[in-house]
Amino acid sequence: MATILLNGEPIGVGGHFPRPGDTAHSFMLVNNDLKDVSLSQYAGKRKILAIVPSLDASIGLTIARRLNGMTDQFPNTVAIVVSVDTPYAQARVVAVEEFRNIVTLSTLRGRDFHKDYGVMITDYPLSGLMASAIVVLDENDTVLHSELVYELTSEPNYQAIADALAPKQ
Repeated sequence: MATILLNGEPIGVGGHFPRPGDTAHSFMLVNNDLKDVSLSQYAGKRKILAIVPSLDASIGLTIARRLNGMTDQFPNTVAIVVSVDTPYAQARVVAVEEFRNIVTLSTLRGRDFHKDYGVMITDYPLSGLMASAIVVLDENDTVLHSELVYELTSEPNYQAIADALAPKQ
C-alpha cells in the first residue's frame, strides 16, 4: 500500500505499481468507440501511460494537454491517457480540446487495471478513482520510467518522461 497526498492530506493507494525494469501488466480497456483495447495492440511502439483520476478534473486535463503537445517529439511513441471516465465523456473532452496526439482509454470494463498498475485509491471519499501516475514503456513493454505522483493535484515530472524516451547515446 502506497500513500499519496490530496491537498496535503494522506490517502491510500493499493495495488502493485510498476518499477523500471518490470514488464508491464497486460490490460483490456475501452476506447471512445466502446471497443476493447489491449496493451498488445500497441506492440512495437513506445508507450506513455498517463493515468489520471478524470479528464474532467483539472489535473487530468492539464496532463493530457501537456502530453498532447510533447508526443510529436518522440517517434514511434503513443501517449495513452487512462481514466475512469466513460468513453462518452472522454470523447467529449477529446473533441472540445481537439486532441490529436493522445489516445484516451477508460477503465469501464477494465477495473483490474487499478490494482495491476498500483493506482487504486482505497480511501474515502475518492475510493474508486485512480491516482495520477506515469508509466513509460519501451517497444517490448518493459518499464523505462514510472512515477506515482505524490500529490494528486500535481503534475508529473515531464522532463523524466522525455529523458526516458530520448535516444540513448
